Amino acid sequence: QVQLVESGGGLVQAGGSLRLSCAASGRTFSSFAMGWFRQAPGKEREFVAQISASGGNTHYADSVKGRFIISTDNAKNTVYLEMNNLKPEDTGVYYCSARRGLGQIYWGQGTQVTVSS
Repeated sequence: QVQLVESGGGLVQAGGSLRLSCAASGRTFSSFAMGWFRQAPGKEREFVAQISASGGNTHYADSVKGRFIISTDNAKNTVYLEMNNLKPEDTGVYYCSARRGLGQIYWGQGTQVTVSS
C-alpha cells in the first residue's frame, strides 16, 4: 500500500504561482513513477504531469508545458508540482498519483486549486 497526502492548494489570482506537495508513505517511494492529475467541475480527470521513478524523465500535458514543473525529493518521499503563470482554466482539484510499472495506481485525496481572473 502507498498513502498519498496532497497539500498546497488554495486561491490565487491569474498570473500567480502555487506549489503543490504530495507526501508518500508506505512502500519504497523511489520505485514509483509519480504524477499529477486534475479535475475541473463537470469534467473528467485529466493528466497534468508525470515524473519517472528514476526522476530522469518528465512529461507534461500541452496545456501546462512551460508553466508547471514536477520534481521529487526522495529523502522526503515527496513529489512537488510548481505551478506558475496560473490561468483560470487551471482551476480544479489536483490529485497526486503513484504507480510502479504497470501495477495498481494509488491516488491521494486531492487538493483544491482556484485561479481567479
